[in-house]
Amino acid sequence: MTYRSPRRRVTLFVTCIVDKIYPEIGKAAVALLEQQGIEIHVPRGLTCCGQMAFNAGYRDDAYAIAGRTLEVLRHQGDVVLPSGSCSAMIRHLYPELFHGTAHEAVAADLVGRSYELTEYLVDVLGVTNVGAQFPGRIAFHDACHGLRFIGLQTQGRQLLSHVADAELVPLTGCDECCGFGGLFAVKQSAISEAMLARKLQHIEESKADLVVMGDASCMTQIAGGLNRGGSHVRARHIVEVLANGANAR
Repeated sequence: MTYRSPRRRVTLFVTCIVDKIYPEIGKAAVALLEQQGIEIHVPRGLTCCGQMAFNAGYRDDAYAIAGRTLEVLRHQGDVVLPSGSCSAMIRHLYPELFHGTAHEAVAADLVGRSYELTEYLVDVLGVTNVGAQFPGRIAFHDACHGLRFIGLQTQGRQLLSHVADAELVPLTGCDECCGFGGLFAVKQSAISEAMLARKLQHIEESKADLVVMGDASCMTQIAGGLNRGGSHVRARHIVEVLANGANAR
């Protein structure tokens, strides 16, 4: 039975890659939250968390971008992101980026009310069954930032375990990086390709129909490798499966 929360208002931070490349993930996130009786708000001018500039070492640019994000999200209630990576940037790295600055208190406030989407469903709303359905075998990949920076490990699996007609199968090396790592895939392409090859081998060995994850960046890396290899396995963001399980193939 699906839990219906009291009427809540959530600010959805869809993230850059979803906004520009995978709008279907953003739409699925809206559908999934609205199914739980959530009122969704997306502030105008909300763009990037600043992670790309931060990881590239451009701290001044990251400070400017993230500072604007702080202002846009000020007084916006709970902020939910369909990304462990962007959530980790806010929760784990904003305190470092804004330490000792005029934005330090505002950043600390945002850290305390920001959640990755599966974390929000399970840990805040108490939801584990969203009424999704998928007739096939699902393997779950733990995206690095969500797993290591904000402790996402059980939430996605709890939600997937309640998807009707689906079998959640083990994935060897599920907690190993897919090799994307943002600029890492560009600057260390040979290592990135070797890491991806290992990940793809384990996915094929799992005999899954879908490999599911909580970050669109990992999905891009893994989906590209599967496609180039002619695999029948498809990579999907977890919100797509939870919001529209029957059509996730």
